[in-house]
Amino acid sequence: MGMMQNIINDAKAMEAEAIRGEEQAQKAYEEFIKETNLSIEEKSKDIVNKGEEKGKAEIAVVEKKEELESVMGELEQLYNENADLHKSCDFIMKNFDVRQTARDEEIEALKQSIAMFSGASFSA
Repeated sequence: MGMMQNIINDAKAMEAEAIRGEEQAQKAYEEFIKETNLSIEEKSKDIVNKGEEKGKAEIAVVEKKEELESVMGELEQLYNENADLHKSCDFIMKNFDVRQTARDEEIEALKQSIAMFSGASFSA
């Protein structure tokens, strides 16, 4: 009888220990689930924030590409204008001496005409 009582007492003690172990495991599981859910929520918010940042970055990239195209167009226009001005200046510089000589001759001819109309005589 004493032995049966010891077995019953041992069984009750093991049952109580198993129940405590189960309760601790249940609490650990619930804590794990709570932490996991918080982590998932945090990661979801992080994904949303990163998506917004990515969207803003993509908008900035598009704006910068448009700005680059605009600047490149303006640069090309200025390059063409520079080439046109260079052609004009090159023509003037190339023909400067010829034009200067022609103008000097024209001025001299006008002076002679004025002098002739004023009554001066020229001897050859």
